[in-house]
Amino acid sequence: MPNIKSAKKRVKVNAKKTAINKSRKSNLKTMLKKADIAVATNAPDKEAVVINAIKRVDQACAKGLMHKNKAARKKSQLAKKLNG
Repeated sequence: MPNIKSAKKRVKVNAKKTAINKSRKSNLKTMLKKADIAVATNAPDKEAVVINAIKRVDQACAKGLMHKNKAARKKSQLAKKLNG
């Protein structure tokens, strides 16, 4: 455990940010899985689900959870599955 006041604060802040990032990443993975399942099962609302997943990928990229190239790759893969 740190002794310096600023180091103690950094530990608290890092723990809070880690929890938030973990939650956001988990939510993103869930949305991507839902999109994959919707396309695989040919669900009637598959377009809406894929569009929502693409939106979440963009948001994750903007928040710094995902590199911009990975975000572009994920979006491309989703569109390819939807149109294929």
